[in-house]
Amino acid sequence: MLCKYCNTELGENVSACPGCGKPVALMNGQFENIIEVREALKSIVSEHGVELFRDSKRFTGLLNDYMPEYEKERRLIRNVISNDVISQMLNEPDQKLAIIKAREYMLNDMFLSAYAAEFVLDCFTYMLGWSFTPEIKEIPTMVTPTAPRSNKTNKTAQASSAAETSSNDSSKEIKQKPFRPFDALKYKLIPNVRIPEGYTSIKSFAFDGYGFLRSIKLPETIVSIDDYAFSECKRLRSIELPDSLRVIKKSAFSACGSLESVKIPYGVDAIQEGTFAFCQNLEDVEIPETVSSIGDEAFEGCETLRELRLPDSIKFIGANVFLYCPHITIVCHENSYVHKFCMTNSIHFEFIK
Repeated sequence: MLCKYCNTELGENVSACPGCGKPVALMNGQFENIIEVREALKSIVSEHGVELFRDSKRFTGLLNDYMPEYEKERRLIRNVISNDVISQMLNEPDQKLAIIKAREYMLNDMFLSAYAAEFVLDCFTYMLGWSFTPEIKEIPTMVTPTAPRSNKTNKTAQASSAAETSSNDSSKEIKQKPFRPFDALKYKLIPNVRIPEGYTSIKSFAFDGYGFLRSIKLPETIVSIDDYAFSECKRLRSIELPDSLRVIKKSAFSACGSLESVKIPYGVDAIQEGTFAFCQNLEDVEIPETVSSIGDEAFEGCETLRELRLPDSIKFIGANVFLYCPHITIVCHENSYVHKFCMTNSIHFEFIK
């Protein structure tokens, strides 16, 4: 197995990559900035003292200063600190038992995903100087060299290996091809756009404010859509999101007033802050079972959104997600996190039959 960050060979049953230090348990693409976040937390404590552990308000206030660029991770850490998880850990004299109790609390009381809880524990134990062994051992998105499918001659195996190497090199080239605002300029007055194959990301503000854009088809190589990529596209009515898509960043489709329906591909793990805010004509949104969180104001101002089916995989819903959605009905599983969220926030709901 190879680490997807530095291509270091990984042995079996390792908890972290010996090359870059990234924990194996967190190499699923959800929290890729673990080293930076751990160091930021360590710096906060080093510079402001351990008394911060008992002052959650001050601690969370410092997060913006020390990790401003890691918004997803910062929101998660802030949420956990606000729930006094660090205090609970420090009140338990046995470190191993403290980690177990903190994990159970985050999973069962805060409804965090297993990967999110593991990420938090890795960061907190590093900050506290405790030893920590990740509980999740699978490696969902490792780059694995494909073995030959049949017992052929060495020459055939070598040819197969060469083909794989060529394929991997080609993949690396594709990963270095973002679609930038400059690339979008030639489409500024074109209503129906088809982006060529090969691009892997739509960069921030690429199509922001393109008033002539009515429909767009993305290539099957697209992996991420960045912040405000299609915001304020007032006439955009439809967009085909490819199966390769894994990340849709904040406010990517905000204020697309004519957008009527969206099918989010399987594999996307979060609907981030303000993603579809003020899409007044949005009526149909299909959310896959890979989504585990919905960020603040994600569907705020979606006035015509009447029914939204939320899968059992969702374990976090932010603030004002359905503000100014007067006709919304959430379809969910009984006793799920979504069900409890709807009851707590007086949102009309129905159970999945």
